[in-house]
Amino acid sequence: MGEWDVLGRLLDKVQSHSTVIGKVWLTVLFVFRILVLRTAADRVWGDEQSDFVCNTRQPGCENVCYDLAFPISHVRFWFLQILAVATPKLLYLGHVLHVIHIEKKVKERMKKQAMLDDQASLFLRRTYKVPKYTKSNGKISIRGRLLRSYVLHLVAKIILEVLFILGQFFLYGFTLQTRYVCTRFPCPHKVDCFLSRPTEKSVIIWFMLVAAILSLLLSVVELLYLFVKAVKECMARRQDYTVTPVTPPLSGRKAFKSRDEMIQNCVNLELELQGRKLGVNGVTGGVTGGVGEVAKNVSPEDNNMGEVHI
Repeated sequence: MGEWDVLGRLLDKVQSHSTVIGKVWLTVLFVFRILVLRTAADRVWGDEQSDFVCNTRQPGCENVCYDLAFPISHVRFWFLQILAVATPKLLYLGHVLHVIHIEKKVKERMKKQAMLDDQASLFLRRTYKVPKYTKSNGKISIRGRLLRSYVLHLVAKIILEVLFILGQFFLYGFTLQTRYVCTRFPCPHKVDCFLSRPTEKSVIIWFMLVAAILSLLLSVVELLYLFVKAVKECMARRQDYTVTPVTPPLSGRKAFKSRDEMIQNCVNLELELQGRKLGVNGVTGGVTGGVGEVAKNVSPEDNNMGEVHI
C-alpha cells in the first residue's frame, strides 16, 4: 500500500515540529494503528465477503444482507479514520513550512543589513521583524500564531477521534457475533448469515479501538500541557516586564564611581532619545549635540545621582 508510505513521510516531517507528547502520538499512530492495519487487518478481512454465507439461495439476498451487516468495511473505515485524524497534522505542517519560508527571507534580509555600518544597522534593525519562531538550530518554537495553529489542530483531532469512535459503535458495535439475522428485501423471510473468524476480527476491532482511545487521551493531555505551559510563560513575562523606577530607593542606590561614568550613562539616554526622534539620518548630529549639552548640564554636586535605567 504505497499510500501509507506517502502519509508516513509527511507525518515524519511533522515530528520535528511537535511537542514530546505529539511525538508519542505519532508513534502510536505509526506502530499501533498503521502497522497493524497493514499487516493483520488486511489479511483477516481479506475473505470477508466471500466467506459471508447465508442459508438461502434467493438471488441477491446474500449481497443485501452483507451490505446491511457491514455498510462499510472495517479496514476502509479505519483507513478513513487515520486519514481524517492525520489531516489536521498535515495542515499544521503546511503552516510551519510557510512560517519557515517567511523567516528564511527575514534572515537573508538581516544578513544584507549587517553589511551596513554599525550605527545605521543598530537603528535599521528595529524596522524589520526579528525571526521569533525559528531557533538557531533550525527547530521551531511553538508560540504566537504557531501555538494557536497547534491548539486548533489538536481540537480538530479530538473532535474527529470522538466522531469516528461513535460512528464505529453505531455502525456495527465493537464485537462481531457468529450469526447475523437478516430481514431485508429480496429475502423472502428471516435469513441466518454466518461470518468468518468473528473472534479474531473482534480482537482486532478492540485493539484498534484501544489505540484510538489512547490517541484521543494523548491529544487531550497535550492540549492541557500547552495550556499550562502558556500560563507559566505569561506569568514569567509579567515578572520580566515589571516597571522599575528610574531612580532606585535609597536602600538600593549605587553611586557612580566617577564623573565619566555618570556622563556616559546620560549620553546613552540622550542617544536613545535622539535615535527615536531623528532616525538613522540624524544619528551623527544628535550624538554630537547631545554629548555637549549633557556635559554642560552635569555638575560636580550630582555625583550621588542614582543609576538611570534605559
